[in-house]
Amino acid sequence: MAKAKAAERREPVKKMRPALTPEARENQLISLAYDLVEERLRNGTATSQETTHFLKLGSTKERIEKEILEKQKELISAKTEAIQSAKKIEELYAKAVEAMRTYTGAREETDDEDL
Repeated sequence: MAKAKAAERREPVKKMRPALTPEARENQLISLAYDLVEERLRNGTATSQETTHFLKLGSTKERIEKEILEKQKELISAKTEAIQSAKKIEELYAKAVEAMRTYTGAREETDDEDL
């Protein structure tokens, strides 16, 4: 009889659209897990591991570490953009040098030597 009462309290399972990618499926499962733990926390039936996990997420240290990770991500993005920009500038310089060679006539001489 106790099982019947517990089943009555639960909300009906909501149907979810099937995920189209593995990443979307993973996000769905994470969302369901968070919903389940939230329900357990509200009911007072959460395990000590579940409670500790969310306590750690709310700590100042965790927030600072998350902020540091975000800044590192931005730094990596900036470095990547700088490298790409340097490559483009290098290509432009190479084209400019080649154009100068053709203007001075140096290009024509090398073409004759190749024949």
